[in-house]
Amino acid sequence: MEQMTLERIAAACGGVYYGAEADRQKTAAGAVIDSRLVEKGDLFIPVKGERVDGHKFIPDVFDKGALAVLSEHRLSDAKGPYILLDSTLDAMKRLAEYYRKSLDIKVVGITGSVGKTSTKEMIASVLSQRYRVLKTEGNFNNEIGLPLTIFRIKKEHQIAVLEMGISEFGEMHRLARMANPDVCVITNIGLCHLENLGTRDGILKAKTESFAHLTPDGIAVLNGDDDKLCDIRMVNGRPPVFYGLGGEPGQVGLQEGAKTLAPRQVYATDVEALGLSGTRAVIHVRNPQGPETVFPVEIPIAGEHNVYNALAAAAVAVKLGLSAEEIKRGIEAVQTIGGRSNQIEKNGMIIIDDCYNANPVSMKASLDVLAEAPGRKVAVLGDMGELGENARQLHAMVGEHFAGKGIDALFCTGELSGELAAAVAKSSPQTEVFYLESRQELFDKLCAYVKSGDTVLVKASHFMGFGELVKRLSGN
Repeated sequence: MEQMTLERIAAACGGVYYGAEADRQKTAAGAVIDSRLVEKGDLFIPVKGERVDGHKFIPDVFDKGALAVLSEHRLSDAKGPYILLDSTLDAMKRLAEYYRKSLDIKVVGITGSVGKTSTKEMIASVLSQRYRVLKTEGNFNNEIGLPLTIFRIKKEHQIAVLEMGISEFGEMHRLARMANPDVCVITNIGLCHLENLGTRDGILKAKTESFAHLTPDGIAVLNGDDDKLCDIRMVNGRPPVFYGLGGEPGQVGLQEGAKTLAPRQVYATDVEALGLSGTRAVIHVRNPQGPETVFPVEIPIAGEHNVYNALAAAAVAVKLGLSAEEIKRGIEAVQTIGGRSNQIEKNGMIIIDDCYNANPVSMKASLDVLAEAPGRKVAVLGDMGELGENARQLHAMVGEHFAGKGIDALFCTGELSGELAAAVAKSSPQTEVFYLESRQELFDKLCAYVKSGDTVLVKASHFMGFGELVKRLSGN
């Protein structure tokens, strides 16, 4: 945090300051909710969790050098200043909104059903070729993680790339109000969080809540190949920037089924899979005042879906003034992170760690990547969560996607994955199917099966705990 005095913090939070008058003008070095992470000069925000109330650690954080704390209770023996308010969570969000608006910085907000994190990494890699960038780390994309990310913005940062993840209506309003993006990227409208959002139209409505909180000159960058997003023609009085897989300029805007695709300002041609080493493509950027900018790239992450991530990054970068050379360099420098298409080599095997989360669209994309792999192809899959009343059918749909992929074996566990296993047995009879009752049984059977030369994809929703499988397979 920069230039946030305790007086300003109290005003932003709507709280009442208690403490020495001389401390009112002291500035907080940062803000944290974990007492173990408190450093000298920090503001500690105690949060009530399911098991622990952070207020119990207030005495400890003052001993660690905290400048001040927020509190929902009067403190009779406080060792330092505190700000009294009704809800520390609400106060944290109000403070993040105030702090972001006090900053002279561009913010790129990213949402969508699939690919938010990978797109965030791609955009940050590209923008860092010219600017000093802060990006969302890990899964800090919700109503607790986003404000903590905003508090990390310092005066040296020129751009913040913020991921925004939701699961219910109204949540995006609260996130985007804090982020106040200059650029809002929506990757796609897929099949996730159906339990709360109902349909893809519901997902579209929830994701586009972000538009209400764009800055006055803000723009939307949208996947023009998505059948829901391509219908959006204006966002706050401005046409969105569309990206997608396209052919020659004359082909854009033709009827595809019942939809008329929006013109893509940024598009890719000559897409070529390079196995697990990545994907080659040619990126085109239309220029209303002159000829197109055209340049080849090699995306160092496998899968056609990563071409879309690269196009989103290119579209954002063009709007923020980067050159084709900078965009190409940033795309080619991007790296995977744990749990998201991260490749691990161990004992002659390639393990594709894609187990952070899963939905039908991302599951099928990962199977497409596995299909390009060398050696025996082994899929280790688990249940996908929050799919609502059609969860069983959607698991079966993923199983049907095995047809013609040449995947040698499926290992799966979970109640819903039984539907997936049955569909694979029917649609892809050459695939050996092992459905196990527990994760331990799956691991034991899998270890006895795999050998040097295999490629093993591990993917499931986060609650399945498949990260432990990856650790044990890779020996970490």
